[in-house]
Amino acid sequence: MKKNLFGSWAFLIGVILAVVVGIFTGLEIADLNSVLMTSVLIVIGLIVGLFNINTQEVTPFLFSGTVLIIASVFGVGIMSSIPIASSTLASLLLIFVPATIIVAIRNVFSLAKS
Repeated sequence: MKKNLFGSWAFLIGVILAVVVGIFTGLEIADLNSVLMTSVLIVIGLIVGLFNINTQEVTPFLFSGTVLIIASVFGVGIMSSIPIASSTLASLLLIFVPATIIVAIRNVFSLAKS
């Protein structure tokens, strides 16, 4: 079965962009609160959730996504003394929270249909 290239590229670009935004925000070269940067990362997360996760990948994605979200939320606070790490984790949250929510909602609808 052929994977969706659009979703795969969105995921790869999103993670790279989140790391770059996190580094530049940590170095105070950019602002993570920028509406454009925040919106782009959220839209990438929505695209990943909608197009990149097939039915066989739902459970591992939800498990991994949930762990990543929990670790990132705590990591942002714990690593506040290391601005690059803290802002990178915050950037990753902007991708994984919407992606995980979309996949979970799709999974609930799938369970309700069966």
